[in-house]
Amino acid sequence: MGPIAKQAWIHLTGDGEIAAVRRAVSDHARENDLPEHRAGELLIAATELATNLVKHAGKGAMLVRRTGAGLQLLTLDSGPGMPDLLPFERQPGSTAGTLGIGLGAIARLSDWYDAYSLPGRGSVFAAGFGCEQEEADGLIRPLAGESACGDGYAVRREDGVTRLMLSDGLGHGPLAESATRNAMRAFLAATPQPPAELLRHLHEELRHTRGAAVGVAELDPAAGRLRFAGLGNINGVIAGRNQRNLTSLPGIVGHQSPTVREYDYTLPPAALVILHSDGLNPRWDLDSYPGLRTRAPLVIAATLLRDAGLRRDDAGVLVART
Repeated sequence: MGPIAKQAWIHLTGDGEIAAVRRAVSDHARENDLPEHRAGELLIAATELATNLVKHAGKGAMLVRRTGAGLQLLTLDSGPGMPDLLPFERQPGSTAGTLGIGLGAIARLSDWYDAYSLPGRGSVFAAGFGCEQEEADGLIRPLAGESACGDGYAVRREDGVTRLMLSDGLGHGPLAESATRNAMRAFLAATPQPPAELLRHLHEELRHTRGAAVGVAELDPAAGRLRFAGLGNINGVIAGRNQRNLTSLPGIVGHQSPTVREYDYTLPPAALVILHSDGLNPRWDLDSYPGLRTRAPLVIAATLLRDAGLRRDDAGVLVART
């Protein structure tokens, strides 16, 4: 993962909010000096996604996330869903009067796109512009009514090994966000080391903050091994044929730190590793979402956030595919 992303969640119920989406995309294009034709393409894609959500689901949310020169657009709703995405993927234009959004046009304009939908449970659409689809990606969403989010995540890859970090700053608001931003920066800047050592390093780096719950996972697919160390209320799951929970111990990184313990797990081929804060209800079940395991990690994260996320707390979820 590169620089800390700038993001805006926009709740969509009508044309007024669609204008806010267009402003956010225009800001991205202007700040990155994008050519006029490319800025226009981004506006077309964003407007198409937002309009489709309002027209067919009535209400939902859209994320405009800026990662350097790259842009990600994501919509999620709990509307009627789409019984079959494939027919719409083959259509090059708008599909007004249907549940489609002209995915052919989105595909042409984006560097990647993906979607997931279940009849009666809603839809998620994601597209990337000027960025690659990540095999480890996630989402954060602040407590309702807040702009600062105390949850955050970071991803590193070295020599075939992927390291994940999820942080939940103590409490809410700017101080919680500051603690998590410090954890993210320290994690990305640290020398490669096992999860327990990284967690001890973060403990020292966060002493001047209010502290955070933090989980660190190391995925080594070639060795079929996952190592994990966590302090505080961080939930972790290995989702292969069966689902196995990861163990996080009580504590607050930066303040209360009992002996850090690292746990070893078998990492099956083609498994998903999912970390999330207590801003998501842990009772979700991937098996209740047919086909979701095959979708992009960002789409998986969005589906879980939509259905298991708690509006009374900051929420963060990170999904990695081995």
